[in-house]
Amino acid sequence: MTPGGPLTRVLLVAHGSDGDVLPFVRLGGVLRERGHDVTLLTHAPYRERVEAAGLDFVPVDTHDAFARYSADTALLPDGLGTLDWLSFYRRNHLFEQFAGECRALVARVVPGRTVLAGRHTSALSVLAARELTGAPAAWIAVAPIQPLAAEVARHLHQHVLGPGIDAVRGDLGLPRVPDWRAWFSSADLRLGLWPRWFDAAGPATGPAMRLTGFPLPDDDSADPVPAEAAELLDGTVRPVLITGGTGRMLRPGFHDAALAGCRRAGLPALLVAPHAESVPRPLPPHVRRFARLPFREVVPQVAAVLHHGGIGTLTRALAAGTPQVILAHGADRPDNAARLEKQGLARWLPEERWDAGEVAEALRAALRDGRHPPRTGPRDAADGLALAATHLERLLHGPARLGEPLTEEEQGGEARRRLAALPAERRRLVAARLRRPAGQEAS
Repeated sequence: MTPGGPLTRVLLVAHGSDGDVLPFVRLGGVLRERGHDVTLLTHAPYRERVEAAGLDFVPVDTHDAFARYSADTALLPDGLGTLDWLSFYRRNHLFEQFAGECRALVARVVPGRTVLAGRHTSALSVLAARELTGAPAAWIAVAPIQPLAAEVARHLHQHVLGPGIDAVRGDLGLPRVPDWRAWFSSADLRLGLWPRWFDAAGPATGPAMRLTGFPLPDDDSADPVPAEAAELLDGTVRPVLITGGTGRMLRPGFHDAALAGCRRAGLPALLVAPHAESVPRPLPPHVRRFARLPFREVVPQVAAVLHHGGIGTLTRALAAGTPQVILAHGADRPDNAARLEKQGLARWLPEERWDAGEVAEALRAALRDGRHPPRTGPRDAADGLALAATHLERLLHGPARLGEPLTEEEQGGEARRRLAALPAERRRLVAARLRRPAGQEAS
């Protein structure tokens, strides 16, 4: 919407670590600047970042619960281990979290003026809220593997987690999922936050995905570089930046292999590891460890980035043109790494090749390859986020004249049509839940 047009409410849901959540914070900031009322439902530790972007914040958990959840992700199986996934959901009260998200979303929907958008695969609450309210919904993927593995995720949800999800749906007044394949693909829009060249470098995600570009999730960081890190960056030999991301889903042996490779290659290292227990002790003398560093300032100054293949880390390295070596295992990481290697933008090693000699040789090869022209940057990210925002606007208003104020009929027509299509009993349920005085929304 342009300034002066009718206010639209955008309700965002994000789960995961920085690479998953911060793109939603940045997208929410763009939507707010365009005149929308934006709320982000995500993990409790992100409150400060969300509110600094001018967004309303709804926590989906507590700080302690998120810490337990993060630590528990390291124990998840690589495949579809039934008992492990179901136990993980129960231990971390994720069925209750799903219910709370649904109620919070429904309470905040303004009929005809609300768009729902959540992280691809994990934000089932936006699909349920879409059913309950008629508001259009989008799933937003931060990496290609999310849509590519959607059928695997659907199988897991249907055959392992389905009874728990159906129980929550029953409490909300929804029936059991009658067709999981149809429901899992029921979002009205699917956005991919990566560029076309990245999509073309591996299995294509298909024409249904609307690709917008990398969002540079950390681009609003203004933290200074610590003096100890600055001293190493100013040394005669540029250090390697080692990072396994901000989450805990990191293969055992990652840090050992990375540190041993740097030692074999004779390179100093800046190790960024927020969780001290994952770091080998004692650290070699050529390594300095930090819980966090401002990557926007640090990445352009290091010799190479040796990392796990997370989408946020590789995006920052691409923006700086810094050589990358990726020790990728699990989730989206091998796919991300393979796409970069195909483009000549990184070297990567699967877990069976994580030994000091191979890591050292990959580092030497990456340094011989040298720096490359930046493949993304602040302007690209801004354009991509603006495009993503436009797609969300059009989701509610159709391909209407976005530069003109919309009539009430244009504004509410699609949501009213969805609501009218619901069974009469469901419409009464939705109306009862939405019939509340202003300011009495659920917290």
